[in-house]
Amino acid sequence: MLEKLDRERVAGFLKARGQRIVNGKGEEVLLNGWGLGNWMLCEGYMWMARDNRNFDRPRNIEDTIRDLTGTEYAGRFWRQFRENYITKDDIKRMAELGYNSLRIPFNWRLFMEDEPGEIKFREEGFTLIDRCLSWCEEYKIYAFLDLHGAPGGQTGDNIDDSRDNMPRLFMDRDYWDKGIALWRELARRYRDRWIVGGYDLLNEPIRTVRYDYPNVDHYVPKLAQFYREVTAAIREIDKDHLLSIEGHHWSTEPLIFWKKYDDNMVVHFHRYGCPPDLAAYETFTKLRNSLDVPLWLGETGENNNPWYAAMYTLAFKLDIGINVWPWKKMECLNSPYSVKQPENWDRLLNYTTGGPKPGKKEAAAMLDEYLANMKIENCRENREVTAALFRRPPVTLRGSDFDPLPGKGQSYSGLREETNFFYRHGTGMAVVPEQGHDATEDTGWARWGIYAVELGAGEFVVYTIHRPREGTMLKLSLNAQAPASLKVEQDGCLLGSVTVSPAAPPGCSPAPEFKLHAGTESLIKITAESGPLVLNALMFEG
Repeated sequence: MLEKLDRERVAGFLKARGQRIVNGKGEEVLLNGWGLGNWMLCEGYMWMARDNRNFDRPRNIEDTIRDLTGTEYAGRFWRQFRENYITKDDIKRMAELGYNSLRIPFNWRLFMEDEPGEIKFREEGFTLIDRCLSWCEEYKIYAFLDLHGAPGGQTGDNIDDSRDNMPRLFMDRDYWDKGIALWRELARRYRDRWIVGGYDLLNEPIRTVRYDYPNVDHYVPKLAQFYREVTAAIREIDKDHLLSIEGHHWSTEPLIFWKKYDDNMVVHFHRYGCPPDLAAYETFTKLRNSLDVPLWLGETGENNNPWYAAMYTLAFKLDIGINVWPWKKMECLNSPYSVKQPENWDRLLNYTTGGPKPGKKEAAAMLDEYLANMKIENCRENREVTAALFRRPPVTLRGSDFDPLPGKGQSYSGLREETNFFYRHGTGMAVVPEQGHDATEDTGWARWGIYAVELGAGEFVVYTIHRPREGTMLKLSLNAQAPASLKVEQDGCLLGSVTVSPAAPPGCSPAPEFKLHAGTESLIKITAESGPLVLNALMFEG
């Protein structure tokens, strides 16, 4: 599997070949990388403004900065923002960490004038993309062009920079024509650039039904029509690039995929805040089989490292590439880079919710500090994020996140059928919340707790771990109510056995340690020789 993730396979145009994506040499490629969120389409939450409709999308953020600092400063700020937020050093670092692709989300207003009835292009957005593509060519990273904010808005929410939370791309013929024209121009400019992995035609079109916004589901047929027309427009110019096509409701619904829109396309879907198991993928793996198309988990993330370690190794085993969101944002632990919050930043945010207005000089000082802090050399690196994503040491796995594939009898035993435990989907294996942990907390965004697996005598579980080094230490967190024993194997080689005894504090035993051998893709098998015992977590160190 790991060879499919390698940057050495960044070579030539990507193509859909049956249910796989292949490069110019015909080698299968599993996409893995990050979205460059906030760079060419800002979102307020990445500036620490959560649930704030006055500072939630580009046009509102732009209005606030202009209001605080004046037109002249605001113009300078945005030019410098685009220069600083993503630089050559960001792309170089992605390559060093082992990623082979990225997604460039962009706002149409950087590429076109917002003048009714006119098709007039601006060079600002194209210049930014051209520069990023040159870095991607240098460091061998595929770049996907992602129309995140289409003319008029395709979603009807803050993420598409819509004016009134309505998807006016599907409501206004002028915006529709601008959307087609923009993709035609992108195809004209980039048709010969194989480093462009593909064209992501619309991000998360047509939001879900919400209590506070009108229902827009009746535009789903218009979405299918747009895909037909824009595909035809692109193919008049560009016969080569892969097309990335998303369904509605935050790219989670497959209703529009009753047919292929092109022979060289990938079905692109998103997953957030779900249990990291086979059920998260089932809808789209069935679709893959019926249409004979490849899949791409083109946006996911905003969770914690144990969730990443469970969710993404499973995607790779299912031959599904991933793109995680986003590469950097302010004060975070779950993106590779965290931007330090400027001093007195709360004063700026408080103003957007009715608080006192900072002075022009004070606001400019905050924003100047933000411009400096966003440079990658001034950010904090969260190295454990990449370790979790690729499931390579140092990383911690929850006991419940054993391999669901190849399945019962091979990657887990599933001997018992108790009904008084929480179960991992489809395994029949007893999975319980860690002692004192409330399972009801573990639904939704970034709330995925520590779960344990209970093993009776003769039961086993297998965990994939990537690239352990010689001497990597495995520590086990275990509980037992009565004496029990287990053995640990790596790729069929016995590493050792241990007896688990009840100890103080109740339910806790000292963490036994096992020394691993170097490997590429290793299978760690844990078998209860007597039991029951509870395996809370596996901690790979070194």
